[in-house]
Amino acid sequence: MHRVFKKRISWVIGLVAVLAVALGAVTLTAVAQGGDDDQPITGTALEKASQAALAQTGGGRVTGTEVGDEESYYEVEVTLDDGSQIDVQLDESFNVVSQAADHEGADHQDGANDQDNEGAD
Repeated sequence: MHRVFKKRISWVIGLVAVLAVALGAVTLTAVAQGGDDDQPITGTALEKASQAALAQTGGGRVTGTEVGDEESYYEVEVTLDDGSQIDVQLDESFNVVSQAADHEGADHQDGANDQDNEGAD
């Protein structure tokens, strides 16, 4: 009977260890993703969205993307040669809905230097 008790204790300790590792992996994944639900654009949609955004901004490089943005279907962040960033909002057909200077972390007044191009081709 004592041997059965030791086996059960060992089994429970092993199960707790496995659960702790699994919980740690889930926590690390959430932290690595920033706890954010943002999904990047992938595949051919990424290529099309990037081309549309770069054409709208006249150049630069794509430094971030998101599907299902609260403002549009796609959002493409473009960093220009001068270091400024522009968020280009696209619909499902990769048409520009709007663009705005990205002021995250910058000292600015809300709405300053925003360039909305609603209905732009």
